[in-house]
Amino acid sequence: MPAWRLWLAAVRAQFLTTTVLAVLLGLAASCADGVAIDAPRAVLTLLGALLAHAGANLVNDYHDRAADAVNTDPLRPFSGGSRLIQEGRLEARQAAVAGYGLLAGAGLIGAALALTGRSQLWVIGALGLALAIAYSAPPLRLSARALGEPAIAAAWLLVVLGTDLVQRGDWSLTALLAGMPYTLLLANILLANGFPDRGADAAAGKRTLVVRLGPHGAGQVYLAIAAAAGLWLVMAVLAHRLPATTLACLLVTPLPVFAARRLRRHAPGTPNAGLLAPIHATIATAHLFGLLLTATLWWAG
Repeated sequence: MPAWRLWLAAVRAQFLTTTVLAVLLGLAASCADGVAIDAPRAVLTLLGALLAHAGANLVNDYHDRAADAVNTDPLRPFSGGSRLIQEGRLEARQAAVAGYGLLAGAGLIGAALALTGRSQLWVIGALGLALAIAYSAPPLRLSARALGEPAIAAAWLLVVLGTDLVQRGDWSLTALLAGMPYTLLLANILLANGFPDRGADAAAGKRTLVVRLGPHGAGQVYLAIAAAAGLWLVMAVLAHRLPATTLACLLVTPLPVFAARRLRRHAPGTPNAGLLAPIHATIATAHLFGLLLTATLWWAG
């Protein structure tokens, strides 16, 4: 495998689209309030966010290398990490150096933007980097304590808030209201991806939500998160804080309902291939919701 393809696989490039959408959503929130978009700052924001996401993926592979080694039947590419360390194609030290190096690069871009009169970015950047590391690294290891989903939602909400802040120069309720439902649906991606890893995670001592609650209980939580995202959007529209056109996002509702039903019915010990459909539906839900929300906010602006 050429080096460039190896590193694209290592950072799990196909999943960086969630960060691209978070940045676009932040820009759309600014646009909806009549803020003129500063293209150079937007590009720098996107680059910093992508570096942070890619770095977090490598850091996750490094700190989860022992647990991933136990996982002999991952549902690739959705669970079990990139598997490059386990396959001997990437040394653990390489993953760590590259991962923390990318996070440092993201920090430098954030610092440069903060020095342009966006001092609030120091807080957002510090929290974001802390979550990127604490998600996998000891002593916190949030993903192993059933706190991975809240950490994911919080991290990507910071991306939306930070992107908007870079443009308008201050905090924004619009960005918070728009970002929350999208990031809740991103948390559901992690939750769904935990189903095929349930046995391996339990053996490795990782107490994820799926391990703690079992498939039925975790499926109920999944449905509750999806419902909370939809309810949040409806309440924001009723409060006249988001345009009514954003309700178009509710067109994706059948997808998480279908996924939750499949996830709750997944019996331990049955082939993981049966989880492909609900995982695909979960990923589609977040992406379609994010695209529709971004488009309707841009249209309103």
